Amino acid sequence: MKSTSKPDRHRFILSSLFFIFFLCALATINGIRFDSLLSFGRCALSNIPSQSSAPSSNNFLAMNSSTSSDDIRILIGVLTLPDQYQRRHFLRLIYGTQSPVGAQIDVKFVFCNLTKEDQKVLVALEIMRYDDIIILDCKENMNKGKTYTYFSSLPEMLNDTDKPYPPYHYVMKTDDDTYFRLDNLVESLKPLPREDLYYGYVIPCPSMDPFVHYMSGMGYMISWDIVEWIRDSEVPKNHLEGPEDKVFGDWIREGHRAKNRYNAKWSMYNFPEPPTQCTHELWPNTTAVHLLKNQEKWIQTLKYFNVTSNLKPSKLYHIP
Repeated sequence: MKSTSKPDRHRFILSSLFFIFFLCALATINGIRFDSLLSFGRCALSNIPSQSSAPSSNNFLAMNSSTSSDDIRILIGVLTLPDQYQRRHFLRLIYGTQSPVGAQIDVKFVFCNLTKEDQKVLVALEIMRYDDIIILDCKENMNKGKTYTYFSSLPEMLNDTDKPYPPYHYVMKTDDDTYFRLDNLVESLKPLPREDLYYGYVIPCPSMDPFVHYMSGMGYMISWDIVEWIRDSEVPKNHLEGPEDKVFGDWIREGHRAKNRYNAKWSMYNFPEPPTQCTHELWPNTTAVHLLKNQEKWIQTLKYFNVTSNLKPSKLYHIP
């Protein structure tokens, strides 16, 4: 076997040195760094559409619809308890499969401070996976200030100069036994003012006048300016205890707020059984159904509204 001649080795070494010198000079001239090259690669890859990518868990409803700067921004706060894991997962299905048009809607689950070791682990996992939980600095309660803590905490929580103001046009408080049909909710909001608004189901049940009493705790909504007023005013701070929806109505009356009010009756109502003055038969023009206290009532409601009509056919399953 013939050995490589010295002139050939010299030419190879010189060529290699020249090539290395050329690369170093090019890098120096253009200020190229390795991390810049990595950033360029990431940028290039990010522009390649991924067939398997899924929408972020945060703002999961907003990602399901085409959004624009004119869209209504809504925060739905579902007041619940830390241990209600199964109910939260169920409601994620209920709201995550709706695609409202003309709105960016965030559904968040709201409860007070965690008190047990298993909660600290399981709730943390939920946050890591879904990012849809708000933990308030309070002791868990229903009628001793939780609603006040929820609304009054939001301005500080959502204070982000990089995002539009207000962060939400409307903020809702609702229960975890209420089913909202989001398309109907959005349609009802489109013609309404985005300031000084109080929206919901008027109590007492026979009443149709939103300026007399208050909105039911099944689900009421206010505009962002009222959220900020709750944070700043002494009126709510001095009156925290009592039925939370009635107390909220007292704040609005005493503070001379909500010159714009919308009675959503009878698009909102209690489940038909057992019949009371607050119940209504299920019907197509429904925005919300309340008192879905068990799975049978949920299934009956979801079947009536045919929520699985968009299920795509597949060889992987057969549902008659």
